[in-house]
Amino acid sequence: SMPSEILLKIFSYLDAASLLSVGCVNKRLCHLASDNGIWLKVYSRCFLPKRNMKSEQRGALSWGCATLHDKNPGYWKKEYIFKQTAVVKTRVMRLIKPVDPYTGLPCKNKEAMKASGLSWIIVLKDKNGKEYVVEKSNLLFKDTSVTIFWYSTNWPSVDILSTINLFGVTPLFPDQSRFPSKNGPRRRSLVAKYHLANLTTSSVAVGADKLVQLFGLNPGLLVGLWKEKNEIAFVMASLHYHQLLERSTLGSATVQYAFPPNQPVWDDTDPEYGLHDYSLHLDMHSGSCTYLCGTFKSLFCRKGDIANGYLRLTVISLKDNTKHLPLAGTLGLSWETDVFKGNVKDCYVMNVTLLDEAGKPFWCFSAPVYMDLCSKTSGLYDYMGPLYTTAYADSGGKVCVELVWLEETKEYFIVSLVLYISTKKVNNWFGTNY
Repeated sequence: SMPSEILLKIFSYLDAASLLSVGCVNKRLCHLASDNGIWLKVYSRCFLPKRNMKSEQRGALSWGCATLHDKNPGYWKKEYIFKQTAVVKTRVMRLIKPVDPYTGLPCKNKEAMKASGLSWIIVLKDKNGKEYVVEKSNLLFKDTSVTIFWYSTNWPSVDILSTINLFGVTPLFPDQSRFPSKNGPRRRSLVAKYHLANLTTSSVAVGADKLVQLFGLNPGLLVGLWKEKNEIAFVMASLHYHQLLERSTLGSATVQYAFPPNQPVWDDTDPEYGLHDYSLHLDMHSGSCTYLCGTFKSLFCRKGDIANGYLRLTVISLKDNTKHLPLAGTLGLSWETDVFKGNVKDCYVMNVTLLDEAGKPFWCFSAPVYMDLCSKTSGLYDYMGPLYTTAYADSGGKVCVELVWLEETKEYFIVSLVLYISTKKVNNWFGTNY
């Protein structure tokens, strides 16, 4: 019942974050809190230079007052938000400009995420459309990925859930530290959407220990279910840095960000030549434990290596034992909640970063994978022990790894590593026909 003139006077003393919060109360306050006169003053205080501020501000305000009625409602609010977003984007782009020569990725991803105030949440939606937001998470940064871990004591039953949506969340005003991102105005960007219907039968079973069963959903999501109750114990997402900032900040709450097409290097358009001078950065890890981190250069594929819709890149050959690599430690995925913790053996997180001849990220992913016992003995002259295989596949290609367990030294050896790149992906990337 308070007159609009009094409310406008009160609102004129608020800052931008408070104005946006007030605007969420109801339609009337939203309209008043979008007043062009108030937002023009907010805009002027923030973006006019401090030198000669008073004279310039008087000029801007007098000009603004003369044109306030010519602007649509909320014009200066949108201008302020756009300018604030542009300032943060410029700062982030400056941080991600330097590139690591080994990974082909920005060197300061962690700093860039901190500058943007980026965080991630998951939204569980049940079959009736009700949403459950889970924000509490632990972060672990690696060379090429970030691992995000959520756990809660109040998960809804997995039987009633239909989807999990993974969002990147950024505050509109990350510089205003007295407004934490969880309370201040924020925007969501859809990173990935996962369907949970028939989770235990339709997803990939990654492994299990005494307490939990692990199921993998593409891309890069791991869901842990309690064995006894068949309810969610935790959710883990492994996100590759390549395109991570774009997907986590530039999409909308309902639509993923669409990436522009690649501009090919001209000498790559000859299918007779094949792929050449490719580089692979491989990281195999679990939590804070790294099993292998290495870079393989000068990879190539001849025309004869193209078959069944794939181009084969051999990284480690079974026949060349000089390139076989040991892994540090016993493979396993560690997990922890408020009360329980454990380790699921024979599975890990694989990060693959494949760079083309120009050093541009061509095929990248981070995903939980598991090992299958292929045979009790490797049949190799140099290695006497059980042979394991690890496989991963998505629309971009496949990865096939063979490992041998040496009981004497208590370590795994990678004896074969082959990448199979989808010809469809290559054709789309280079604009040619393999």
